[in-house]
Amino acid sequence: MSWVSDALERVQPGPAVVLTPAELGVIVGVAAVVVGVPALWRSTRLGVTLVHELGHAVVGIAVGRRFTGFVLRGDASGHAVTRGRSSGAGLLATTWAGYPAPALLAAGLAVAGGRGWAAPVLAVLGLVLVVALIQVRSLLTAAVTVATLLGVGALWWWGSPQLQAQVLVGVAAVLLVGAWRHLVAAMRDASAGNDARVLAGLSRVPRVVWLGSYVLVCGACAWAVIDAVR
Repeated sequence: MSWVSDALERVQPGPAVVLTPAELGVIVGVAAVVVGVPALWRSTRLGVTLVHELGHAVVGIAVGRRFTGFVLRGDASGHAVTRGRSSGAGLLATTWAGYPAPALLAAGLAVAGGRGWAAPVLAVLGLVLVVALIQVRSLLTAAVTVATLLGVGALWWWGSPQLQAQVLVGVAAVLLVGAWRHLVAAMRDASAGNDARVLAGLSRVPRVVWLGSYVLVCGACAWAVIDAVR
C-alpha cells in the first residue's frame, strides 16, 4: 500500500539541517513569547508537565516497573503511577526522572533537528504518545495528550525536513525554559509530595542533593541545546 511505503520513507533520517541566524532569531523570539506571555504559558506548561510525567513512566518501565496511569491537572501539576517494589534503585530512578525529563528531551530534539533525525524522532514520540493514551486518567490529560499527538503526527507526515528542524528547535527552547521554571518551583515547594522530598525520604540523601542533581542535568542539557544550534 502506498501509505505504508510513504510512512516507511518518513522514518528515515535525512541530511543535516543548518538553521540560519535569521531562522534561529525567529525561533527564539516565538519561544520567548510562548513562555513569557502568561495566557500562552498557562497552556504550554501542561505540555512540560506531560513530558515530566511520561519521564517517570518511561524510566519506570525501563527499570521493570508497571506503568498504570497518569493525570495532568489544570494548575500544571500531575501524577504518574508505577507499580513495583516499594524501595530500591528502580523506584529512586523512576521518582527522580520527572524534573530532568523536559530538559533531556529538549537536548534530544535540538540535536535531532540539526542532524537530520527529526522524522524518526517524531515517529518515536508519536508511538510513545499513542501508548500513553491508554493510561490517561482524566479528560484534561486525554485532551493534552491527543493535542500533542496530533501536532507531532501532522509535523511528521506533512512537515518538510527544514520545518521539522525549526519546530523541534523551538519546542526544545520552550521545554528547556519550562524545565528550569518547574525546577525553581520545586525548590520552593515545601509539600511532602514533591519529588525531591520523596527521594530524600526513600534514600536518606538530603533533598538539596537531589535538587543539585537536577540542576546539573538541566545545565548540561542547556549547553547541549546551545551547542546543537550554534
